[in-house]
Amino acid sequence: MSFAQNVLAPWALILTSLLSLSVVVWALWGRPWQVLIEDTALQHRWLGATLAVVLMWQLRAQAVDWLTLHLVFTVLMTLVFKAPLALISNVLINVAMVAIGRNEWMLLGPNVLVTGIIPAAITGTVWRLADRRLPDNLMVFLFACGFFGAALATLVAGLSAVLLITIAGTDPDAIYLAQEYARFLPLLMPSEAFITGMLLSILMVYHPHWVATFNDHRYIDRQ
Repeated sequence: MSFAQNVLAPWALILTSLLSLSVVVWALWGRPWQVLIEDTALQHRWLGATLAVVLMWQLRAQAVDWLTLHLVFTVLMTLVFKAPLALISNVLINVAMVAIGRNEWMLLGPNVLVTGIIPAAITGTVWRLADRRLPDNLMVFLFACGFFGAALATLVAGLSAVLLITIAGTDPDAIYLAQEYARFLPLLMPSEAFITGMLLSILMVYHPHWVATFNDHRYIDRQ
């Protein structure tokens, strides 16, 4: 779920933009591009994945002009590349949406927050809990981080978007429709979870070293 046209109050646009900017600056502070510079293959995978998500975002359901429903893929990007590179990728994807006229530029901050920061934060939390407290098992990692993590991130991000419109919406009709759209979240959760889990399982079987959050020695070799 992302915003296509502005229905938010100016204070909400400023606040979400500052919050998104702060998190992105934090992600850049760790200099994640150094890993890309040192690993040419990673460059190709990351850029290819970013382009693929841009194309997948074109497959969207849009009953109203200001709100769209689509798969986000932030959970998969976070698990494969970790949060800093996933957030940078999400910013580039949202900029691409603005460049091709899909979204308004003033909504860049709210969209990065809803489609990037919140899902990445949920994914990171689930991954750390699973890494520390759950058994070292491939299927545990796959279902906890891939399926459950993607479903939970989709739910929280969708509810955050609805809450943002409810609190800061300038159009009463938009507030009402956003609350109605919340009913579609249970339909988005299994689709996002299934696609994420399926792609993650393929990577873990054929190219486990591509998944930065997955330790194949710990989860496979030691079993």
